[in-house]
Amino acid sequence: MTSIRKSTLQNVKKVLIKIGSAVLTGQDGLDLQIIEQLVDEIADLTKKGYQVVIVTSGAIASGKHRMGINGPLKSMPQKQAAAAVGQSRLMRVYSNAFGKHGIYVAQILLTMSDLTDRKRFLNVRNTLSTLTEWGVIAVINENDTVAVDEIKFGDNDHLAAMIANITEAHLLINLTNTEGFYDKHPGLSKKAKVISLVKEITEEIEAAATADTSSVGMGGMKSKVIAARKVTAFGIPYIIAPGKDKGILQAIIAGKDKGTLFLPMSEHMNSRKHWIAFTLRSRGKLIIDDGARMAIVEQGKSLLPSGIIDVEGDFGVGDPVLCVDGKGVTLAKGLVNYGSQEIHKIMGLKSSKIEQVLGYKDYDEVIHRDNMAVKK
Repeated sequence: MTSIRKSTLQNVKKVLIKIGSAVLTGQDGLDLQIIEQLVDEIADLTKKGYQVVIVTSGAIASGKHRMGINGPLKSMPQKQAAAAVGQSRLMRVYSNAFGKHGIYVAQILLTMSDLTDRKRFLNVRNTLSTLTEWGVIAVINENDTVAVDEIKFGDNDHLAAMIANITEAHLLINLTNTEGFYDKHPGLSKKAKVISLVKEITEEIEAAATADTSSVGMGGMKSKVIAARKVTAFGIPYIIAPGKDKGILQAIIAGKDKGTLFLPMSEHMNSRKHWIAFTLRSRGKLIIDDGARMAIVEQGKSLLPSGIIDVEGDFGVGDPVLCVDGKGVTLAKGLVNYGSQEIHKIMGLKSSKIEQVLGYKDYDEVIHRDNMAVKK
Protein backbone atom coordinates (compact mmCIF):
# COMPACT_ATOMS: atom_id res chain seq x y z
CA MET A 1 0.00 0.00 0.00
CA THR A 2 2.82 2.38 0.90
CA SER A 3 4.39 1.89 -2.54
CA ILE A 4 1.13 2.99 -4.20
CA ARG A 5 1.04 6.06 -1.98
CA LYS A 6 4.64 6.97 -2.70
CA SER A 7 4.21 6.60 -6.45
CA THR A 8 0.95 8.62 -6.35
CA LEU A 9 2.49 11.44 -4.34
CA GLN A 10 6.04 11.48 -5.70
CA ASN A 11 5.54 14.51 -7.97
CA VAL A 12 3.35 16.54 -5.61
CA LYS A 13 4.36 20.20 -5.20
CA LYS A 14 1.05 22.10 -4.92
CA VAL A 15 -0.83 21.00 -1.81
CA LEU A 16 -4.33 22.15 -0.85
CA ILE A 17 -5.09 21.55 2.82
CA LYS A 18 -8.67 21.71 4.09
CA ILE A 19 -8.91 22.01 7.87
CA GLY A 20 -12.27 21.18 9.41
CA SER A 21 -13.97 22.84 12.37
CA ALA A 22 -13.67 19.70 14.48
CA VAL A 23 -9.88 19.91 14.11
CA LEU A 24 -9.58 23.63 14.80
CA THR A 25 -11.89 23.91 17.77
CA GLY A 26 -11.75 22.73 21.35
CA GLN A 27 -13.71 23.33 24.54
CA ASP A 28 -12.55 26.94 24.66
CA GLY A 29 -13.25 27.91 21.07
CA LEU A 30 -10.25 27.75 18.75
CA ASP A 31 -7.66 25.13 19.73
CA LEU A 32 -4.58 27.33 19.57
CA GLN A 33 -2.21 24.45 20.27
CA ILE A 34 -3.48 22.42 17.30
CA ILE A 35 -3.40 25.46 15.02
CA GLU A 36 0.21 26.16 16.03
CA GLN A 37 1.05 22.49 15.45
CA LEU A 38 -0.45 22.49 11.95
CA VAL A 39 1.10 25.85 11.05
CA ASP A 40 4.53 24.56 12.10
CA GLU A 41 4.07 21.56 9.81
CA ILE A 42 2.85 23.69 6.91
CA ALA A 43 5.74 26.09 7.36
CA ASP A 44 8.10 23.11 7.21
CA LEU A 45 6.52 22.02 3.93
CA THR A 46 6.99 25.48 2.41
CA LYS A 47 10.66 25.47 3.41
CA LYS A 48 11.01 22.19 1.52
CA GLY A 49 9.63 23.81 -1.62
CA TYR A 50 5.96 22.84 -1.42
CA GLN A 51 3.29 25.39 -2.40
CA VAL A 52 0.44 25.34 0.10
CA VAL A 53 -3.08 26.80 0.03
CA ILE A 54 -5.44 26.44 3.01
CA VAL A 55 -9.21 26.11 3.06
CA THR A 56 -10.26 26.66 6.66
CA SER A 57 -13.38 26.33 8.74
CA GLY A 58 -13.76 27.63 12.28
CA ALA A 59 -15.14 31.17 11.94
CA ILE A 60 -18.62 30.40 13.29
CA ALA A 61 -17.26 28.26 16.14
CA SER A 62 -14.79 31.00 17.05
CA GLY A 63 -17.54 33.63 17.00
CA LYS A 64 -19.81 31.52 19.19
CA HIS A 65 -17.10 31.19 21.79
CA ARG A 66 -16.25 34.89 21.68
CA MET A 67 -19.92 35.77 22.26
CA GLY A 68 -20.32 33.15 25.02
CA ILE A 69 -22.91 31.10 23.10
CA ASN A 70 -22.96 27.44 24.16
CA GLY A 71 -25.99 26.01 22.40
CA PRO A 72 -26.70 25.74 18.68
CA LEU A 73 -27.34 28.91 16.68
CA LYS A 74 -31.02 29.13 15.80
CA SER A 75 -31.09 31.24 12.66
CA MET A 76 -29.06 32.17 9.59
CA PRO A 77 -28.52 35.77 10.83
CA GLN A 78 -27.07 34.38 14.06
CA LYS A 79 -24.68 32.12 12.13
CA GLN A 80 -23.68 35.00 9.87
CA ALA A 81 -23.11 37.30 12.84
CA ALA A 82 -21.04 34.64 14.60
CA ALA A 83 -18.96 34.23 11.44
CA ALA A 84 -18.39 37.99 11.29
CA VAL A 85 -17.14 38.01 14.87
CA GLY A 86 -15.08 34.83 14.54
CA GLN A 87 -13.46 35.32 11.12
CA SER A 88 -11.24 38.22 12.22
CA ARG A 89 -10.00 36.27 15.23
CA LEU A 90 -9.42 33.16 13.12
CA MET A 91 -7.26 35.13 10.68
CA ARG A 92 -5.37 36.83 13.49
CA VAL A 93 -4.51 33.42 14.96
CA TYR A 94 -3.27 32.16 11.56
CA SER A 95 -1.35 35.39 10.93
CA ASN A 96 0.40 35.26 14.29
CA ALA A 97 1.24 31.57 13.98
CA PHE A 98 2.68 31.89 10.45
CA GLY A 99 4.37 35.16 11.38
CA LYS A 100 6.67 33.24 13.74
CA HIS A 101 8.04 31.55 10.61
CA GLY A 102 8.31 34.78 8.61
CA ILE A 103 5.37 33.77 6.40
CA TYR A 104 2.57 36.14 5.40
CA VAL A 105 -1.02 35.00 4.98
CA ALA A 106 -3.84 36.38 2.83
CA GLN A 107 -7.56 36.14 3.61
CA ILE A 108 -9.88 35.16 0.75
CA LEU A 109 -13.62 34.90 1.43
CA LEU A 110 -15.78 33.40 -1.31
CA THR A 111 -19.39 32.66 -2.16
CA MET A 112 -20.66 30.29 -4.82
CA SER A 113 -21.40 33.18 -7.18
CA ASP A 114 -17.69 34.09 -7.16
CA LEU A 115 -16.92 30.77 -8.83
CA THR A 116 -19.95 30.22 -11.06
CA ASP A 117 -19.10 33.38 -12.98
CA ARG A 118 -16.27 32.35 -15.32
CA LYS A 119 -14.56 35.75 -15.28
CA ARG A 120 -14.55 35.93 -11.48
CA PHE A 121 -13.43 32.28 -11.34
CA LEU A 122 -10.40 33.16 -13.44
CA ASN A 123 -9.77 36.30 -11.36
CA VAL A 124 -9.64 34.16 -8.22
CA ARG A 125 -7.21 31.82 -9.99
CA ASN A 126 -4.95 34.72 -10.98
CA THR A 127 -4.98 36.14 -7.44
CA LEU A 128 -4.09 32.78 -5.91
CA SER A 129 -1.33 32.28 -8.46
CA THR A 130 0.19 35.68 -7.62
CA LEU A 131 0.03 35.01 -3.88
CA THR A 132 1.86 31.72 -4.44
CA GLU A 133 4.53 33.51 -6.47
CA TRP A 134 4.99 35.94 -3.58
CA GLY A 135 5.35 33.12 -1.07
CA VAL A 136 2.13 34.15 0.70
CA ILE A 137 -0.20 31.42 1.99
CA ALA A 138 -3.83 31.97 1.01
CA VAL A 139 -6.31 31.15 3.79
CA ILE A 140 -9.71 30.61 2.14
CA ASN A 141 -13.12 30.36 3.77
CA GLU A 142 -16.72 30.69 2.69
CA ASN A 143 -18.03 34.22 3.17
CA ASP A 144 -20.57 33.09 5.75
CA THR A 145 -21.44 36.66 6.68
CA VAL A 146 -23.23 37.29 3.38
CA ALA A 147 -23.87 33.80 1.97
CA VAL A 148 -27.47 32.59 1.69
CA ASP A 149 -28.74 29.22 0.48
CA GLU A 150 -28.61 30.24 -3.18
CA ILE A 151 -24.92 31.18 -3.04
CA LYS A 152 -23.61 28.82 -0.35
CA PHE A 153 -21.21 25.98 -1.13
CA GLY A 154 -22.98 23.87 1.50
CA ASP A 155 -19.80 23.19 3.43
CA ASN A 156 -16.07 23.67 3.07
CA ASP A 157 -15.54 20.15 1.70
CA HIS A 158 -17.20 21.32 -1.52
CA LEU A 159 -15.43 24.67 -1.42
CA ALA A 160 -12.09 22.84 -1.17
CA ALA A 161 -13.02 20.62 -4.13
CA MET A 162 -13.62 23.70 -6.28
CA ILE A 163 -10.44 25.41 -5.07
CA ALA A 164 -8.53 22.27 -6.08
CA ASN A 165 -9.63 22.96 -9.66
CA ILE A 166 -8.81 26.67 -9.45
CA THR A 167 -5.31 26.11 -8.08
CA GLU A 168 -4.72 22.96 -10.16
CA ALA A 169 -3.45 21.34 -6.97
CA HIS A 170 -1.42 18.14 -7.08
CA LEU A 171 -2.97 16.86 -3.83
CA LEU A 172 -5.90 17.71 -1.55
CA ILE A 173 -5.56 16.76 2.12
CA ASN A 174 -8.83 16.93 4.08
CA LEU A 175 -7.97 17.09 7.79
CA THR A 176 -10.82 15.93 9.98
CA ASN A 177 -11.48 14.44 13.42
CA THR A 178 -11.50 10.81 12.24
CA GLU A 179 -8.72 8.40 11.33
CA GLY A 180 -9.98 8.26 7.75
CA PHE A 181 -12.88 6.73 5.82
CA TYR A 182 -14.40 3.71 7.57
CA ASP A 183 -16.10 0.72 5.98
CA LYS A 184 -18.85 1.06 8.61
CA HIS A 185 -20.03 3.79 10.96
CA PRO A 186 -17.42 3.65 13.77
CA GLY A 187 -19.95 4.92 16.30
CA LEU A 188 -22.32 2.03 15.56
CA SER A 189 -19.96 -0.86 14.89
CA LYS A 190 -16.90 -1.98 16.85
CA LYS A 191 -15.77 -3.86 13.73
CA ALA A 192 -15.46 -0.66 11.68
CA LYS A 193 -12.08 -0.35 9.99
CA VAL A 194 -10.36 2.48 8.15
CA ILE A 195 -10.10 1.85 4.40
CA SER A 196 -6.56 2.85 3.54
CA LEU A 197 -6.99 2.99 -0.24
CA VAL A 198 -10.01 3.72 -2.43
CA LYS A 199 -9.28 3.02 -6.09
CA GLU A 200 -12.78 3.90 -7.27
CA ILE A 201 -15.74 5.58 -5.59
CA THR A 202 -18.41 2.92 -6.01
CA GLU A 203 -22.02 2.82 -4.84
CA GLU A 204 -20.82 0.70 -1.89
CA ILE A 205 -18.32 3.37 -0.87
CA GLU A 206 -20.97 6.09 -1.05
CA ALA A 207 -23.42 3.93 0.92
CA ALA A 208 -20.85 3.49 3.71
CA ALA A 209 -20.50 7.25 4.12
CA THR A 210 -22.62 8.82 6.85
CA ALA A 211 -24.06 12.33 6.74
CA ASP A 212 -23.51 12.77 10.50
CA THR A 213 -21.76 16.02 11.41
CA SER A 214 -19.93 17.22 14.47
CA SER A 215 -21.41 19.86 16.73
CA VAL A 216 -19.17 22.51 15.17
CA GLY A 217 -19.00 21.29 11.56
CA MET A 218 -21.26 21.47 8.51
CA GLY A 219 -20.17 18.46 6.46
CA GLY A 220 -20.13 14.79 7.43
CA MET A 221 -18.27 11.90 5.79
CA LYS A 222 -20.80 11.74 2.95
CA SER A 223 -19.87 15.31 2.06
CA LYS A 224 -16.19 14.36 2.02
CA VAL A 225 -16.79 11.40 -0.29
CA ILE A 226 -18.81 13.56 -2.69
CA ALA A 227 -15.95 16.06 -2.63
CA ALA A 228 -13.52 13.21 -3.28
CA ARG A 229 -15.46 12.29 -6.42
CA LYS A 230 -15.16 15.87 -7.67
CA VAL A 231 -11.46 16.13 -6.91
CA THR A 232 -10.44 12.75 -8.33
CA ALA A 233 -12.43 13.51 -11.50
CA PHE A 234 -9.94 16.34 -12.07
CA GLY A 235 -7.01 13.92 -11.68
CA ILE A 236 -6.08 14.98 -8.14
CA PRO A 237 -5.46 12.46 -5.33
CA TYR A 238 -7.54 13.11 -2.23
CA ILE A 239 -6.70 12.11 1.34
CA ILE A 240 -8.93 12.14 4.43
CA ALA A 241 -6.72 12.12 7.53
CA PRO A 242 -6.75 12.85 11.29
CA GLY A 243 -5.87 16.53 11.64
CA LYS A 244 -4.90 16.48 15.31
CA ASP A 245 -2.19 13.81 14.93
CA LYS A 246 1.23 15.40 15.35
CA GLY A 247 3.33 15.14 12.20
CA ILE A 248 0.35 14.15 10.06
CA LEU A 249 1.28 16.34 7.06
CA GLN A 250 4.88 15.14 6.92
CA ALA A 251 3.70 11.53 7.23
CA ILE A 252 1.27 11.95 4.33
CA ILE A 253 3.81 13.63 2.07
CA ALA A 254 6.31 10.87 2.89
CA GLY A 255 3.79 8.31 1.60
CA LYS A 256 3.07 6.71 4.96
CA ASP A 257 -0.15 4.77 5.45
CA LYS A 258 -2.15 7.52 7.18
CA GLY A 259 -5.84 8.14 6.63
CA THR A 260 -7.59 7.19 3.40
CA LEU A 261 -6.20 7.86 -0.07
CA PHE A 262 -8.69 8.21 -2.94
CA LEU A 263 -6.83 7.62 -6.19
CA PRO A 264 -7.41 10.04 -9.08
CA MET A 265 -9.35 8.88 -12.12
CA SER A 266 -7.11 7.76 -14.98
CA GLU A 267 -9.27 9.65 -17.48
CA HIS A 268 -9.98 13.04 -15.98
CA MET A 269 -11.62 16.29 -17.02
CA ASN A 270 -9.83 19.48 -17.96
CA SER A 271 -10.35 22.55 -15.80
CA ARG A 272 -13.16 24.09 -17.86
CA LYS A 273 -15.21 20.89 -18.05
CA HIS A 274 -14.65 20.27 -14.33
CA TRP A 275 -15.96 23.81 -13.67
CA ILE A 276 -19.05 23.06 -15.78
CA ALA A 277 -19.65 19.68 -14.13
CA PHE A 278 -19.10 20.52 -10.48
CA THR A 279 -19.25 24.28 -9.94
CA LEU A 280 -22.17 25.43 -12.07
CA ARG A 281 -25.73 24.75 -10.95
CA SER A 282 -28.04 23.57 -13.71
CA ARG A 283 -30.91 25.81 -14.78
CA GLY A 284 -32.92 23.17 -16.62
CA LYS A 285 -32.94 19.84 -18.43
CA LEU A 286 -32.83 18.59 -22.00
CA ILE A 287 -34.36 15.13 -22.45
CA ILE A 288 -32.55 13.39 -25.29
CA ASP A 289 -33.14 10.25 -27.37
CA ASP A 290 -30.98 7.12 -27.60
CA GLY A 291 -29.16 8.35 -30.69
CA ALA A 292 -28.09 11.55 -28.96
CA ARG A 293 -27.14 9.59 -25.85
CA MET A 294 -24.85 7.35 -27.88
CA ALA A 295 -23.33 10.32 -29.72
CA ILE A 296 -22.56 12.17 -26.46
CA VAL A 297 -21.54 9.34 -24.14
CA GLU A 298 -19.84 6.89 -26.50
CA GLN A 299 -18.62 9.07 -29.38
CA GLY A 300 -17.82 12.36 -27.62
CA LYS A 301 -19.97 14.42 -29.98
CA SER A 302 -22.00 17.61 -29.55
CA LEU A 303 -25.74 17.72 -28.84
CA LEU A 304 -27.77 18.63 -31.92
CA PRO A 305 -31.42 19.75 -31.86
CA SER A 306 -32.48 16.57 -33.67
CA GLY A 307 -31.68 14.48 -30.58
CA ILE A 308 -33.78 16.52 -28.14
CA ILE A 309 -37.17 15.11 -27.10
CA ASP A 310 -38.26 17.66 -24.50
CA VAL A 311 -37.15 20.73 -22.52
CA GLU A 312 -37.61 21.44 -18.81
CA GLY A 313 -36.98 24.78 -17.12
CA ASP A 314 -36.60 28.39 -18.19
CA PHE A 315 -33.03 29.26 -19.16
CA GLY A 316 -31.10 31.51 -21.48
CA VAL A 317 -28.13 31.32 -23.82
CA GLY A 318 -24.97 30.23 -22.00
CA ASP A 319 -26.78 28.74 -19.01
CA PRO A 320 -25.78 25.29 -17.69
CA VAL A 321 -28.34 22.54 -18.25
CA LEU A 322 -28.45 18.79 -17.69
CA CYS A 323 -28.76 16.27 -20.51
CA VAL A 324 -30.89 13.33 -19.34
CA ASP A 325 -32.20 10.23 -21.07
CA GLY A 326 -35.81 9.09 -21.25
CA LYS A 327 -35.50 7.39 -17.84
CA GLY A 328 -34.28 10.56 -16.17
CA VAL A 329 -30.66 9.43 -15.84
CA THR A 330 -28.23 12.36 -16.02
CA LEU A 331 -25.69 11.88 -18.81
CA ALA A 332 -23.95 15.26 -19.04
CA LYS A 333 -24.07 18.95 -18.20
CA GLY A 334 -23.29 21.71 -20.68
CA LEU A 335 -23.66 25.35 -21.65
CA VAL A 336 -26.46 25.89 -24.18
CA ASN A 337 -26.15 27.93 -27.37
CA TYR A 338 -29.90 28.59 -27.42
CA GLY A 339 -32.45 29.51 -24.73
CA SER A 340 -35.24 27.21 -23.59
CA GLN A 341 -37.89 28.94 -25.70
CA GLU A 342 -35.74 28.61 -28.83
CA ILE A 343 -34.97 24.96 -28.13
CA HIS A 344 -38.69 24.22 -27.76
CA LYS A 345 -39.10 25.40 -31.35
CA ILE A 346 -36.13 23.55 -32.89
CA MET A 347 -36.01 20.30 -30.90
CA GLY A 348 -36.27 17.21 -33.07
CA LEU A 349 -35.20 19.14 -36.17
CA LYS A 350 -32.02 18.92 -38.22
CA SER A 351 -29.54 21.77 -37.78
CA SER A 352 -30.21 22.87 -41.37
CA LYS A 353 -33.76 23.79 -40.31
CA ILE A 354 -32.76 26.11 -37.44
CA GLU A 355 -32.60 29.30 -39.49
CA GLN A 356 -35.87 28.50 -41.22
CA VAL A 357 -37.65 28.19 -37.85
CA LEU A 358 -35.91 30.90 -35.80
CA GLY A 359 -34.96 33.30 -38.57
CA TYR A 360 -31.29 32.98 -37.68
CA LYS A 361 -28.73 30.30 -36.85
CA ASP A 362 -25.80 31.14 -34.60
CA TYR A 363 -24.77 27.52 -34.06
CA ASP A 364 -25.48 24.06 -35.46
CA GLU A 365 -25.20 22.57 -31.98
CA VAL A 366 -27.44 23.16 -28.97
CA ILE A 367 -24.43 22.24 -26.79
CA HIS A 368 -20.95 22.00 -28.28
CA ARG A 369 -18.80 19.15 -26.97
CA ASP A 370 -16.16 21.67 -25.78
CA ASN A 371 -18.78 23.13 -23.42
CA MET A 372 -20.07 19.77 -22.19
CA ALA A 373 -18.96 17.60 -19.30
CA VAL A 374 -20.05 13.98 -19.67
CA LYS A 375 -20.82 12.08 -16.48
CA LYS A 376 -18.36 9.24 -15.89
